[in-house]
Amino acid sequence: MVYDFIFWLFWTAFAIIFYTYIGYGILIFLFAKLFGKNKPAQIPNDEALPHVTLIYIATKINNTLALDYPKEKLAIWVVADGSTDQTVSICKEFKEVEVFYEEARRGKIHAVNRVIKLVKSPIVIFSDANTFVNKEGLKNMVRHFQFANVGGVAGEKRILSKEEDQASGAGEGLYWKYESALKTLDSQLTTAIGAAGELFAVRTELFQPPTADTIIEDFVVSMKIVAAGYRFVYEPNAYAIETASASIEEEWKRKVRISAGGIQAIFRLPELLNVFKYGFVTWQYVSHRAMRWSIAPLSLAILLVANIFLIAASPFYLLVFIGQVCFYSLATAGHVLREKKLKNKFIFVPYYFTMMNLSVFAGAKRLMRRQQSAVWDKAKRAEG
Repeated sequence: MVYDFIFWLFWTAFAIIFYTYIGYGILIFLFAKLFGKNKPAQIPNDEALPHVTLIYIATKINNTLALDYPKEKLAIWVVADGSTDQTVSICKEFKEVEVFYEEARRGKIHAVNRVIKLVKSPIVIFSDANTFVNKEGLKNMVRHFQFANVGGVAGEKRILSKEEDQASGAGEGLYWKYESALKTLDSQLTTAIGAAGELFAVRTELFQPPTADTIIEDFVVSMKIVAAGYRFVYEPNAYAIETASASIEEEWKRKVRISAGGIQAIFRLPELLNVFKYGFVTWQYVSHRAMRWSIAPLSLAILLVANIFLIAASPFYLLVFIGQVCFYSLATAGHVLREKKLKNKFIFVPYYFTMMNLSVFAGAKRLMRRQQSAVWDKAKRAEG
């Protein structure tokens, strides 16, 4: 009886892990190719482009002014609540920029909710201050709003690649390449599952202000629009480039916050679990996001423990156990070498994968103890 239970645990955990990290990618690729009908729209001429408002939480004026978008149709807003540097004074030197400032630092959500009420344009675009948007990015995003069923557009997040890099840069860069591939396929089939705050656009009328304690507001805002029945398009030709986290400690801090926010989001988006209403979207949401923030990390631990009890059952279980030991040994080696800049970056893959899954447990702990603030203490970034 005990053996049967351990056997069941092993294979259930194995199936969950395989499906979450490999199987879903295979299935979404096949479904997108077989059933995907979503094609990108052509970029309209300047006369047909809509008015947009571009909101930054801080400033990167030179990059913004160089964007290829009609200046008379582009409102540039900088929100600098709680800023203690020269952001406000610098921005006021540019007549194209409107600055919004409050002395108190109450977080990104408060800042956005405060200024979104003042937006008059039909489309609002959000971007972080530490990223640089490609020149054609806005046009490539805005073109999708020609379709009435499109409620938002997610740009691509890119990590500045270096020939030699440490664990934080190598791991984060490879992770976002993998994520971009999945998001492209998700979008081709139905909709992108969430947007990254580095660059995304929404129809202003569809924006639902997140509650003040929301941890990953960009994901919740985008998925609320999906829950309302609209598509969120993924546009890889609109991208925001930033450097990697300055260290693995900074990346860990970022991952723990995202994990806590992801678990919180599962409880705040219960409607998306209704497969009878959302069909493929529910499957994508659960497979691409919810499982990574819940049962997949737990399954990794269960697989290892169950495998120990099954080693003597057959050579197969012994082989799987050796494979796990080798994988986590490489993860340990990656931890030891985490600050070294290496050309062979793939040595950091087991380490980053393990760190990413461990962050879910840390995030759950912080969420349960109410230790995770919604005020974004942004991870320090490496120099470009």
